[in-house]
Amino acid sequence: MGGIRTVAWNNSPRPTLGVEWEVALVDRDTRDLSSTASAILDEVGELRAADGRPMVTKELLRNTVELVSGVHDTAGEAVDELVGAMDVVRRAADPLGVDLFCAGTHPFAQWSTQQLTRSPHYDELIERTQWWGRQMLIWGVHVHVGISHREKVFPILNSLLLSYPHLLALSASSPMWAGIDTGYASNRAMMFQQLPTAGLPFQFEAWGDFEDYVHDQLKTGVFEQLGGMHWDIRPAPKWGTIEVRVCDGTPSRAELSALAALIHCLVVDLDRRLEAGERLPTMPPWHVQENKWRAARYGLDAIVITDAAGNERLVTDDLTDLLNRLEPTAARLGCAAELAAVADIPVRGASYQRQRRVAAESDGDLVAVVDSVVSELEA
Repeated sequence: MGGIRTVAWNNSPRPTLGVEWEVALVDRDTRDLSSTASAILDEVGELRAADGRPMVTKELLRNTVELVSGVHDTAGEAVDELVGAMDVVRRAADPLGVDLFCAGTHPFAQWSTQQLTRSPHYDELIERTQWWGRQMLIWGVHVHVGISHREKVFPILNSLLLSYPHLLALSASSPMWAGIDTGYASNRAMMFQQLPTAGLPFQFEAWGDFEDYVHDQLKTGVFEQLGGMHWDIRPAPKWGTIEVRVCDGTPSRAELSALAALIHCLVVDLDRRLEAGERLPTMPPWHVQENKWRAARYGLDAIVITDAAGNERLVTDDLTDLLNRLEPTAARLGCAAELAAVADIPVRGASYQRQRRVAAESDGDLVAVVDSVVSELEA
């Protein structure tokens, strides 16, 4: 594979949407994580989306299943399909005394007691990353949006990084780790970037630069396949999509629909502007890196850098203007209601805020925090 010089792009004829939702399994009595994914997957069997793709798959840890939608045109359609798959998983988990949980991290579980899923890919990952690889007790949401031509990918991806802190702040749901409050809204974002191929993407000028990068990574053994590139936002050439992996695990259907719609609108709006001949705005990597840290640390209270000139603004104030600008795009995409629901998240409080509120009201009882997340997902 080291000799590969081109990366084929499977053109998407329209801006389709696909969503992946990582869900943890927790014991109904102890509320600790439960390594019962294999039994649940056996019971679920070959559940497939309308386009034939497997909808419930294994993950690195045996306490996790991933729900994968088929290819859709709207956020509502994709999430409806995922909720249907979750119902099937819940029926399989119920007799085992297992409930479903979704947040960026579990409040008190210990990484050292978790069982790994055995596969050549996962075995290689752990062999290479060792202690940091074993630490990956985290869950996220991945959203794919179809792109018609590979030369559009990096102009859109690079500009999408300006909205990175908004997405992370809205979805942040991992304030606690191994029984302590980390002080971060998204500890998951900080944890995941410790893997050698994870973190923020490089801002390449053109597709050919990306092909040179992939060639070098394959030749030097940094990864053996493109799937080993774990960027927060990355091209997915096989599917012809940009895959946005910024968001923490999302504990409710409403929030998942809202975030999927926001990402869909952001990508489609940038695509339209690019088609119109606009030079899309970008930001130096040092500003992007700082924004990621600010959103992970402060969540919806983050003051973020909004442009290459270094201007700053409270993320929720900037979000209001962003949502207003995207309203016509949402109307065209059929997700106006879902996009409007994004504004409800700061009003209700993001998941990291709700978890802290429960912990405070229960004198630090982290079992109560798990109960609250499970209840949100059930609702």
